[in-house]
Amino acid sequence: MKRRISLTALLALTALTMQAQVNIRIGTGKTFRKDTIDQAVYRVQYEVDGCTDTLKKERFQETMMLEVGRKCSKFYSYTKFVGDSVLAADIANNVSREVMIEHSKQFGDSRLNEQIYKRYPAGRVTTLDEIAGDINRLRCEETEERPAWTLTADTATILSYLCTRAECRFKGREWTAWFTPDIPSSEGPWELFGLPGLILKATDSEGHYTFTCTGIEQCRDVRPLLFDGRDYEPVNRKAYNKIHERYYADPIGFIASSAPNVSITMRDDQGNPTKAPKNMPYNPLGRE
Repeated sequence: MKRRISLTALLALTALTMQAQVNIRIGTGKTFRKDTIDQAVYRVQYEVDGCTDTLKKERFQETMMLEVGRKCSKFYSYTKFVGDSVLAADIANNVSREVMIEHSKQFGDSRLNEQIYKRYPAGRVTTLDEIAGDINRLRCEETEERPAWTLTADTATILSYLCTRAECRFKGREWTAWFTPDIPSSEGPWELFGLPGLILKATDSEGHYTFTCTGIEQCRDVRPLLFDGRDYEPVNRKAYNKIHERYYADPIGFIASSAPNVSITMRDDQGNPTKAPKNMPYNPLGRE
């Protein structure tokens, strides 16, 4: 017997449907173990100004978090973390459809869902992502690639820190970064790292993505750096990219093929039938 799910309710289809951009999350109730892999030394908050639809040039803002440990680091969407926490609480408390939709609008608008673990395992970068919630949880492990930076003499002040400008070409984009040697960490947002100081701002030459540091916390107490991807499906980069391309081309068809026991009904916020989205904008940070 098939389970019928309304995307405006249990799938948490956000108001972005009317903009041909959907954010679909399916909760199967499965839990994934979390391993402590390091202790955080710094927690760095970034605001990202991004563009996933390069034709309409519609922009979004999202809060990201970088946890820097002694051996490795974790970069993830704090916006998604909050949204997932609210969704889990709504499901656990059996809230109404209307409340779930409203919470999805308020907290569910995340565009950067990947978790990036640099130097975990040692010498590797591990990327975790959820495609349509926990229907497909993917783990892509690759050899760590260090950007080839060119340092300049230009300086700027960010959050009262004196920063130096550096440039590189990395994974299909030309990046400009501002780093401060006053914070002894070679880390930065996304997969950017390798400078003699923490990266406080980074932007690509097309202006698609800009990461700007808005807060830095040096951890005085014990803050475990957690990894929950051990039970995710391992895939190589080629397969990982292909799965994403399939999803964005036809998200509803992708869900139907991934979860044949689920029957999907597309409705808008007013409960009226609506067409399934096709060929959604897809503009990943890494293009190589």
